[in-house]
Amino acid sequence: MADANGQLPPENDDAFDTDYDIGQDNIEGSFGPFGFDIHNPVFVVSSLTAVVFILLTLIFADTAGMVFQAVVTFATTQLDWYFMIVVNFFVIFCLVLVVSPYGKIKLGGTEATPEYSYLSWFAMLFAAGIGIGLLFFGVLEPVYHMNVSQPLGTPSPIGPDGQIIPENIAEARAIGLAGTFFHWGLHGWAVYVVMALALGLFTYNKGLPFSIRSAFYPILGERIWGWPGHLIDILAVFSTLFGLATSLGLGAQQANAGLNFVFGLPVNTSTQVIVIIAVTAVALVSVWRGLDGGVKILSEINMIVAVLFFLFVLLAGPTIAGLLGFWDGLVTYVQKIIPLSQPFGRSDDAYRDGWTAFYWAWWISWAPFVGMFIARVSRGRSIREFVICVLLIPSLMIFVWMGVFGGIAIEGMLADPDNSLVKEYVIDNYSPELSLFGMLNELPLTGITSTIAIVLALVFFVTSSDSGSLVVDTITAGGKIDAPKPQRIFWATIEGLIAIVLLIGGGLSALQAGVTATGIPFSVVMVVMCYTIWKALQTEPR
Repeated sequence: MADANGQLPPENDDAFDTDYDIGQDNIEGSFGPFGFDIHNPVFVVSSLTAVVFILLTLIFADTAGMVFQAVVTFATTQLDWYFMIVVNFFVIFCLVLVVSPYGKIKLGGTEATPEYSYLSWFAMLFAAGIGIGLLFFGVLEPVYHMNVSQPLGTPSPIGPDGQIIPENIAEARAIGLAGTFFHWGLHGWAVYVVMALALGLFTYNKGLPFSIRSAFYPILGERIWGWPGHLIDILAVFSTLFGLATSLGLGAQQANAGLNFVFGLPVNTSTQVIVIIAVTAVALVSVWRGLDGGVKILSEINMIVAVLFFLFVLLAGPTIAGLLGFWDGLVTYVQKIIPLSQPFGRSDDAYRDGWTAFYWAWWISWAPFVGMFIARVSRGRSIREFVICVLLIPSLMIFVWMGVFGGIAIEGMLADPDNSLVKEYVIDNYSPELSLFGMLNELPLTGITSTIAIVLALVFFVTSSDSGSLVVDTITAGGKIDAPKPQRIFWATIEGLIAIVLLIGGGLSALQAGVTATGIPFSVVMVVMCYTIWKALQTEPR
């Protein structure tokens, strides 16, 4: 670590051979209008570009919609192999770190101790890193992959005439669940590990600012304080904003669908915009209170409500089917993880292009947000403990949730396919935002549980928004963890506005376009991060 003068110890000279104290002064920023701590030019460029994007999308909504669709088509059909290779590399890199001698190194140095208990740590990972996806995709993906996208070419158990084909059920059910686990398991969390480890290592152990640019000191040296560093941070800001906007847009669509299902409110963009505005207003309060006073409390409350909701679904539904869904999905996931990871020679384009490529772009786009948030709450953990826990604990939480929800939904659909709302919403008339409510319709207390699901989605919405605002605020303030509160409010508002204009400018395709457009260049940034992490670990005392 650096001493009081900003100098690194002699043994670190090979990797960090210059004094960064003078350069660090350049990002101190200045207080501008409304009390903003302006980090020129990252804050100015990011904020002005975001405002221009919002205005242009509103003015040229139809043209924007066509552009967004073209971006999605190109990224998911022409670059699917690229995304798969990159994310496979992140998984291998994480596994190498676990078994290497570097696994003993602590984030924060040899004397560092964790700031949060395991329960609080897992709760924040659960709320910020998983979020709305559990509710939106928990029923949708297992059913859809089982019957429509058919990973690895597995035949569907529902024939063209709508009749059940019994001999196809077991295999299709297992691969549908495994295909879902693949999108939410080790590969996605490996993306977060790389980002979080880079931020934690260079901030806590090397004494650099809490900013994405800091991870590139071994390559750029003092240039991280100039335009190369500015561009890295600006790209991280937009990657975070569009990744969050996608989640907020999906959350608004599902909340709108639930309000229609329970209370009859119309399903349209106007209602979804109102939902985003209302929830963003609530998020502003949490953002104002900060990490411990807002995000931590909401995360822990959300975890308790989510666990109770999950237990009700498990016990009120066909419990055995739910438990078997988790187990069969897990076993098949382990067995098929290598074929599912294969980027070439596939015959399941609907699954690989339509789902996997988008997911990997989405995880990469979310990496600055979730990675920075994870790093911020993980000081004191050893690298081995950090990598294992971040890879396995959230993955297992997701597998249990999606295995149970998917297993119960599939059981109900196959028991009475002619009257199944799950089949109606997922297969016959694709309405993904309603898939969860279709399953809840087959359980007791549908009105109550559907209302709880809406509330849960909205709270996930809030925790994602306020966590993301704190992260973007930190990046644009030059790595300061406690930037002025008005600046946090500004970014929370911008996130909501971007989600709104994307919905207006093209709905789901626009949300996907924002993710893929930023995920492509940021994936290159993250690959380089793996090299700088390795270089930095070589200079750490063990």
